[in-house]
Amino acid sequence: MQTKGKRTGPRQPKVARRPKVARRPKVGPNERLQRGYVQIYTGDGKGKTTAALGLALRASGHGMRTYVGQFMKGQHYGELDAVRDHPLITIEQYGDVRCIRKEEVTADHVAQARRGLERAREALLSGEYDIVVLDEINVTIWFGLLTVEETLALLEQRPAHVEVILTGRRAPQELIDRADLVTEMRMVKHYYEQGVMARKGVER
Repeated sequence: MQTKGKRTGPRQPKVARRPKVARRPKVGPNERLQRGYVQIYTGDGKGKTTAALGLALRASGHGMRTYVGQFMKGQHYGELDAVRDHPLITIEQYGDVRCIRKEEVTADHVAQARRGLERAREALLSGEYDIVVLDEINVTIWFGLLTVEETLALLEQRPAHVEVILTGRRAPQELIDRADLVTEMRMVKHYYEQGVMARKGVER
């Protein structure tokens, strides 16, 4: 006998919903920014390069292409492998295989930085990229490998729809005045002060 309003027989097992999977980035005609701005990530706190790479990843979800030029970097960082086959993010390095101090600057280091600036200019004017990241360029200027004037001249050549991001400590005031957005990463506490060196996957 069947009771009205109640289901008889074995319960049907619930089917688990499939988790949402991010769609693969569209490759092809990208979604142009209507207007690009100049951003600076500076300060003694951790996270400047990380923030720029995060923006590149976010932009790729909209089909936008990013070029990252890493000044004063020639050593291996995790992002190099992470985006090696990424269709929308390009990373190139212009630096030594080891970190240097200001007093260790040589003519070779200056030449590396200048080649990097020219390569960044090519990327900026190529029409291929929506975002151009000049990673650690602020430190490069502080080390005397490039000048503020050279960097300002590059920004003057920026196509109106291209976003440019400059990272690194000690951003010169002239660049801060020129930028549309400036974020300062302030160090409140850092385990580096306890002798913890850069760790794979976190700092490099």
